[in-house]
Amino acid sequence: MKRKIEKREIFLLLHDVRSVYNVGAIFRTADAVGVSKIILSGYTPTPIDRFGNPRPDFAKCSLGAERSVAWEYVKSPAKILDNLKKQGFEIISVEQSKNSVDYKKIKPKGRSLVIFGTEVSGISKSILKKSDIIAEIPMKGKKESLNVSVSAGIVLYRWFDK
Repeated sequence: MKRKIEKREIFLLLHDVRSVYNVGAIFRTADAVGVSKIILSGYTPTPIDRFGNPRPDFAKCSLGAERSVAWEYVKSPAKILDNLKKQGFEIISVEQSKNSVDYKKIKPKGRSLVIFGTEVSGISKSILKKSDIIAEIPMKGKKESLNVSVSAGIVLYRWFDK
């Protein structure tokens, strides 16, 4: 009997990430680890400005990764989360929470959506409720969190650089 091999498919959701520089940096990391698609939502900046022109500040940080990684913008992520869940995606939020698990203990499945949110207030409770896993990067110093692009680099390389 042949074993079914699951196709690896990695999507990111960046919800309400304010800094264009962080989003551009995440695009570069996403390209490096083979992310299939990035979904931008809320007030997260896109590679294109409101007039349909490429953003020079975005391109400076992404070094063109917005052309090599598929992306789309949605105002609210609710429908996307439901649709991807129906398609068999495992939903993983990277956030500090009472229900979180050390990110080093997580082995994502073949189809994964990894969510990163705003650095100030974190990922909303409504998104966390739709998550299959909440992953946390343990903090050992006095600071409570890392920059979102740094967090993305840490978890994406741990989970998908294989």
